[in-house]
Amino acid sequence: MVEGHQCHRVAHAHRRQLLGRRFKASSPNGRFTDGAAALHDQPLHRIEVHGKYLFYFFGTDPKDPIVLHFHFGMSGAFRTTALPGPEPTATTRLQLLDQEAGTVSHLSAMTVLHGSRDLYDAKRSKLGPDPLREDADEELVWSTVSTSKKSIGLLLMDQSVVAGIGNIYRAEILYKAGVHPEQPGNTLSVEAFQRLWRHSVLLLQRGFATGSILTVDEGEAPSLGPAWARRYIYNQARCGRCGGRVATWDMAGRTEFLSHCAPEDPAALGSPKKMTVAGLRAALGALGADTAGRKAALAARLAERRALGFVEAAPGGVKREDGAQVPPQAADLAVPSPPAPAASPAPGKAPGKQRGAFPGPRLPAMPPPVTPGIAALLDTPIKLGELGRRRRSRPVASAQVGSG
Repeated sequence: MVEGHQCHRVAHAHRRQLLGRRFKASSPNGRFTDGAAALHDQPLHRIEVHGKYLFYFFGTDPKDPIVLHFHFGMSGAFRTTALPGPEPTATTRLQLLDQEAGTVSHLSAMTVLHGSRDLYDAKRSKLGPDPLREDADEELVWSTVSTSKKSIGLLLMDQSVVAGIGNIYRAEILYKAGVHPEQPGNTLSVEAFQRLWRHSVLLLQRGFATGSILTVDEGEAPSLGPAWARRYIYNQARCGRCGGRVATWDMAGRTEFLSHCAPEDPAALGSPKKMTVAGLRAALGALGADTAGRKAALAARLAERRALGFVEAAPGGVKREDGAQVPPQAADLAVPSPPAPAASPAPGKAPGKQRGAFPGPRLPAMPPPVTPGIAALLDTPIKLGELGRRRRSRPVASAQVGSG
């Protein structure tokens, strides 16, 4: 799936290449004929991105624009090249030809629509804040997360909660923030949420600047080794930090990842009886325990192991909370649990679930990000440092995006 940072890179390139231009618009595969006719010979005056949604505004009246909206899906692309350019493909829905500038742009995407300003308003109203936008409101995200019984792993992938995060970023953000994917949103402390939001912002900014999903911090990469030059746990068999096995399970049709050094707080996760079968099997599998059976048996098995206090993996066995070493034949290998940060006072609940109303104390001020905001990045040439050199990035000027 094309993630949010890639969409912002496409928009960044097109703001430099296409704004203010008029185009001969056509639909090579015939699936966007009416839309192409509406855009033909209309000036492009605005480009906006929100999460994975892109909006291009055409027309001579900014108050009454013709809006082109598209969503790349798994492997869409919007390429702008010098004429004569490549031939359109069977998936090319829209071609924008600019003879005067000597360029041609080909768009292929899962969703391509056109309409009035109402189309833009309707689509945007369904999206949560985008961490890459300057108007992103972390308190709006908190107001949803802190009142939801859904797991934080599901909430991060819900585009109506936070827009632009895909499966790779979800796994790495949760890992870096030290939050278990199955933890219900309404059990998160303010501090845990702030860590999640901060890593969301910083990692997406890094992806925008480099063109790659690089979540391993630059200073740490040499000590982890080549296998972990880009990511800590996503698609990894073992964690680069602790060397433990990375557990995987299905979460709403997408694969979730969990390492041995990620926290598993039974109090925060709640009773095993309230966990899903997939979650129970993942937790038992990470412990090296039998994962066969129905939900009741799985819940009882997990509760038994938690009651024994197996919380930390150790060479040759499992270490209990009391420090005792248990050989592997006497106990199943447990996912280690670093001490969780002290929870802040529980925020008060607003009556009902009111999006936009902050339920409780305002979040303490966060330290300034290590990297500049995207507005600053847009005004300066993108520079690829060590992070970018670990994996050659496509130049921004190509306005090319795919599933990578």
